Amino acid sequence: MLAPLMPKATAVWLVENTSLTFEQIAEFCGLHPLEVQAIADGEVAIQMQGLDPVANGQTTAEELARCQADPTARLKLSPQAIPQQFVRHRGPRYTPISKRQDKPDAINYLVRNHPELSDALIS
Repeated sequence: MLAPLMPKATAVWLVENTSLTFEQIAEFCGLHPLEVQAIADGEVAIQMQGLDPVANGQTTAEELARCQADPTARLKLSPQAIPQQFVRHRGPRYTPISKRQDKPDAINYLVRNHPELSDALIS
């Protein structure tokens, strides 16, 4: 499930600055509706600074207005708020200088994995 960055701070801002229902805020932030109600009551996140999801690009003002008008609508995370996934390719490993000329490792590999090779052929 996709959630905004810093979901509790986002929930604090949404409770203080919008007329969204607790269920809408909870679903958008990935929290439980009772936790959002506790934020609204001042029992949780009392001194937490709210984080504006519109200023951060996590949603748009039009999306907030649409969801405030319709209590059954669900707030959606904007596509640019989702970080791009990147694959880190594993390149060649560093071989220490002391190991660069070691032949016993290669011989051990051949003896262990290719028993059909003769000793004369390996040497």
